Amino acid sequence: MARLRKKHLQQTFEFKQHGGKRKGAGRPRKGERSSEPHKKRLPDFNARCPIHITTRVVDGFCSLRRKDIYLAVREATIAVFRHDQFRIIYFSLQSNHLHLIVEAETRTALVKGMQAFLISAAKRIKRALRLRTGERRRGPVFRDRYHTRVLKTPREVRHAISYVLNNWRHHDEDRAPFARGWKIDPYSNGTSFGGWKELADSPVLYRAPPTYQWLISWYPKTWLLREGWKKHGPISVYEVPGPTPKPRLKPRVSK
Repeated sequence: MARLRKKHLQQTFEFKQHGGKRKGAGRPRKGERSSEPHKKRLPDFNARCPIHITTRVVDGFCSLRRKDIYLAVREATIAVFRHDQFRIIYFSLQSNHLHLIVEAETRTALVKGMQAFLISAAKRIKRALRLRTGERRRGPVFRDRYHTRVLKTPREVRHAISYVLNNWRHHDEDRAPFARGWKIDPYSNGTSFGGWKELADSPVLYRAPPTYQWLISWYPKTWLLREGWKKHGPISVYEVPGPTPKPRLKPRVSK
C-alpha cells in the first residue's frame, strides 16, 4: 500500500517595512529648520513670470554680511552672467540667507543656473574664509534645497522687489554702525535700482563710495519686472518689508 504524500502548507513571510508613509519616516531634520521638501520644483513655471528665491546657509555658518564674502558672491554673479537664459535681476545678502529675484527661459535653465551660481558662490566663500582665517573649511555652505515662489501679478512683484532690496530693515541691519550714511543696503544691488520713490524726480541713482563694487545683475526683460510692478507705486528706501509693508518715517541710526 502506497504511503500518503505529506501535504505541504504555504508558509507566510512577514517583511520589515523600511519605507512608506508612516510617522517618523523619511530623512531626519538637520538643525532647527528643515530643508525644503523634495517635490516637483515650480509646477506653475512660466517664463514671463519672475521668481523670488531664498536660499539659506547651513547652521553655524558665519554671517554673510562681510565685505570679503560680499565680494566672493559678487564674483559668482559674474560667473553666471554669461548665461542669458538665467538672469539675476535683484539680489541681497542677509546674515544667514540670500534673496534673489531671477528670470529664466525654461525650468531647466533655472535649475542649472541656480546650481552653477550656488556652487560658484560656495567655492569663492570658502576661499575668502581661508584667506581671512587661514583655515580650510570643508562641507557644504548652502542647504541642499532653496525656496522658490513664482511672481504672477504686478502687486506680487512690487512686494518682492521691496522685500529683497529693503530686507535689511526687516532684520534691523539698518541700525548697525556701518549703516550710517547709507539709505540703501550696501549688501544688495539697490544702488542700481531706478524705482526708488525718493529719486522719482532725479535723473541719477544714489551715489555710492568710489571704492564700492556693485553687484553684477541683468536689466529685467519680463514685463512684470520692467513695467508691471510700477502700477502699484514706487518703492521707498525707508519701507520695512513684511506682510503689510510700512514706510519708516525716519531712518533709525545707531548712536
